[in-house]
Amino acid sequence: MSNMKVLPLLEPDVAACCPPLNERPMSADEAEVAAKMFKALGDPVRLRLFSAVASHEGGEACVCDISDVGVSQPTVSHHLKKLKEAGLLSSERRGTWVYYKVEPSVLAAMGALLSGAAKATA
Repeated sequence: MSNMKVLPLLEPDVAACCPPLNERPMSADEAEVAAKMFKALGDPVRLRLFSAVASHEGGEACVCDISDVGVSQPTVSHHLKKLKEAGLLSSERRGTWVYYKVEPSVLAAMGALLSGAAKATA
């Protein structure tokens, strides 16, 4: 008999963070979550790391594959931690390496937030 138990998956806080910008004014909590995402992406190194993970085959990348962004390994780790704290990346340790993944719901939430406003101005 197995002692394994299936646990529910938790969606990141970002998934349903905010309505499209032109739908209604954001609440203070929604603005806080959205600002945290955009602040994390406001750093060029973080944006490059996020892009490296998102564009990597399978939408997942080993830290060993994405660390060549012109800064030291401890700095890469710091930036990846900030992206995780903002809910933009998740990670999984496999042996000695950590693999990072962009959550599809995060990309969908960011796209929905901006796309409504873009359609309204077009």
